[in-house]
Amino acid sequence: MITAVYLAAVVCIVIALAFSRSRRLSDLLGILFLGVQTLLTVHGMTHPGLTELGYFCFDAPGLILLLTLSIITYPTLIHSRIYLTKPLAKPSSAAAYSSSCVLLIAAMTMGYLANHAAMAWIFTEITTLSAAVLIYHHRSKLALEATWKYVFICAISICFVFVGILFISLALLHDGCSNLFYADLMAHKATLGTFWMKLGFLFIFAGYTAKLGLFPMFTAGVDAKDKAPAPAGALLASALMNLGFCGIFRVYASISGTPVGNWARTVMLVSALVTLFIATIYMARISNVKRMLAYSGIEHMSVVTLGLCFGKAGFVAAMLHLVMHTFVKSGLFFHFTQLWRVYTSKMIDEMGDYLKLNPFGALVLLFGFVSIAAIPPSGLFFSELLTFKAMIAEGSWVVFALTAFLLTVLLWAFSRSIFRIVFLPATRHVEKIRISSWESVSQLILFALATYIGFNPPAFLLELIGQAAAMIS
Repeated sequence: MITAVYLAAVVCIVIALAFSRSRRLSDLLGILFLGVQTLLTVHGMTHPGLTELGYFCFDAPGLILLLTLSIITYPTLIHSRIYLTKPLAKPSSAAAYSSSCVLLIAAMTMGYLANHAAMAWIFTEITTLSAAVLIYHHRSKLALEATWKYVFICAISICFVFVGILFISLALLHDGCSNLFYADLMAHKATLGTFWMKLGFLFIFAGYTAKLGLFPMFTAGVDAKDKAPAPAGALLASALMNLGFCGIFRVYASISGTPVGNWARTVMLVSALVTLFIATIYMARISNVKRMLAYSGIEHMSVVTLGLCFGKAGFVAAMLHLVMHTFVKSGLFFHFTQLWRVYTSKMIDEMGDYLKLNPFGALVLLFGFVSIAAIPPSGLFFSELLTFKAMIAEGSWVVFALTAFLLTVLLWAFSRSIFRIVFLPATRHVEKIRISSWESVSQLILFALATYIGFNPPAFLLELIGQAAAMIS
């Protein structure tokens, strides 16, 4: 089985990377990991619906997220190598970073494909442990603080998910089922106890918000993305948030079309609107580039969750938004490394004249801003438009008006900061350094890919999204 080969290969690669002190060997191991990651993805795409090892299924939502993750894995490893060589990191530090990065990607991969609630819980916990090593990479006091905060909040959140699973298992036991497979949950959803299912979903939703970046547990992720190295932050701000969405969606799909599903929809709607309001408040006064990108991710996960609340049409918009956001947000985090090398600062007030200091990079950054701000021709513009259309179709005018207003304020706040960096004069003297235009190519490709998907979504992607939408009653 390819999944077994993948898991065995990942274990060997992670151990080898952890003990490797040779850059050449680490590069070869990184290439090997790209090979097995690509092999698993191709295997899944050519065998949709296949279940392996009993607990992992290449179903539609898993394949969409797996393909998205595998695409950004390539630039992640490329920019990680650039990050570890400019300046040159200590061999022990590079080994810890590389092994944890591979483990994080593999854990997210298996979390997407897990068709069992407990198995998804296990791999979600592995992402916390591997991400903690990446957050603490700089070994500074602030990095240590962010790491402990992330581990503490994620530990609480994973306990919430565990308690939620226990409540759902009680509901299944009362209905004569002893399994925690999502398929069994869907098969019994019409006869499950309402009380236990409400408690179960509430705890699971609250727990996974630490990964997804929604209220109430969004705070840990913001500090983590700020203190982690930029290539690692790209994973935390995109693919890891997708894992939180996957965990919530699979349970929600299992109870949709029932009174519990309608109640769960209300919970998600309130959480998304509160999160969007919080993101707007912080974005209006933000002064740190990486935190600005982190709060932008919270904004977009709110939009994705809102889409999930408005039927199948909204879900299609949500999945498109999730895929395109992954490409754009990871590209922006990759680009931060160039900003840091130019200004040696994360503070927006200390930046400026970027168009003069790094002309090609500045144009790519502007492309990224247009993409993430959902300004036409951004692909995210179309997915947000579809989300608004789903709201109007259900007559949710208040939600539509509130969301549109908050997104407008967010656009103003984001554009003010980006234009300050690119066009306004720098407040201090900055020496112009040479940055190869090739370092911006990966971001350019990711932004262009998101734009293409918005204009002309591939047929296979729409088919997978349609299959995932069919899981919602």
